[in-house]
Amino acid sequence: MSVYKRSFGLTAAGESAHIYRLENRNGSYIEVTDLGASLVTVAMPDRDGKLTDVVLGYDQAEGYERGDAYFGAVIGRNCNRIERARIQINGRTYQLTANDGENNLHSGPDGYERRLWGEQEVDQQRNSVTFALSSPDGDQGFPGDLRIMVRYRLSDDDEVSIHYMGSSDADTVVNLTNHSYFNLDGQDQGSICDHWVAINARAFTPVRDSGAIPTGEILSVGDTPMDLVKGRRVGMEIDADYDQLKCMGGYDHNFVCEGYRKGRTRVVARARGPRSGITMEVATDLPGLQFYTGNFLDGQVGKGGHIYHRRDGFCMETQYFPNSVNDEGFETPVLSAGKTYRTMTSYRFGVER
Repeated sequence: MSVYKRSFGLTAAGESAHIYRLENRNGSYIEVTDLGASLVTVAMPDRDGKLTDVVLGYDQAEGYERGDAYFGAVIGRNCNRIERARIQINGRTYQLTANDGENNLHSGPDGYERRLWGEQEVDQQRNSVTFALSSPDGDQGFPGDLRIMVRYRLSDDDEVSIHYMGSSDADTVVNLTNHSYFNLDGQDQGSICDHWVAINARAFTPVRDSGAIPTGEILSVGDTPMDLVKGRRVGMEIDADYDQLKCMGGYDHNFVCEGYRKGRTRVVARARGPRSGITMEVATDLPGLQFYTGNFLDGQVGKGGHIYHRRDGFCMETQYFPNSVNDEGFETPVLSAGKTYRTMTSYRFGVER
């Protein structure tokens, strides 16, 4: 187990970005950068033992700073969408930036994904790296001076774990996620529609329209193309004549994961690449999972000059539900002053031969 650090280029402001490589005893490795605390590479063995990079991304820091697909980034303060870019906490209304029509998406154009995080700790023994970021009161329109840390760790059984921690001096929204796009056949292998995916969720939060704000309902997936409980090929019904899929151009919905209890980690999803045999198991202590099939990827140039097209990757973003700060029927993402935000998500990789 070992952690290596090297240069990853310069930001537009002339600051040096770095990349950290975490390698385990099997030879599997991940790479993360302090720019956006982003997950850049996940190299895992396929059924023939060949290391395969299964996350979409860029070769240099410049791509992560300029890109708009959020490849591998930590999203904050709030991931997903907030209706009318407005929140209310303790009777006071806070106006955010409307950057997705009239709504706020991923906290606005000045999100954490474009910021240079500080190196908090490199732990060779635990094969981990921890990044830290200070987000002052009023940042992105949110109240409270928030200090957060994100720790990436790679275990010897090919599990990538992400631990999030934070505290604020005022009540505020904290809903962090990782926005990696996965293609388990390899980041340059095209469509993920033949991937097998299972999500342990018997309900989802339907959206009103293409603005993707939930209606407030928790709707059964039964007898709909949203039923992924037993697993199916992603492309099997992605273009079905079903209003929820038609308005979003495919899957881009929050699933209500089974077995939620605050602080309890459980497996919420599984996936498998048909050609590589690489499998992935997602575990988290959060209530929701946004399953997104890259419907809006539009020809961005990624690693090695490969061009990413629509549905070339899928995201499994663990989270509190979209717009949950404005919906009393959903678990709240509000962190009370002086309390500690602490959550984790892991991706465990394997292979089927």
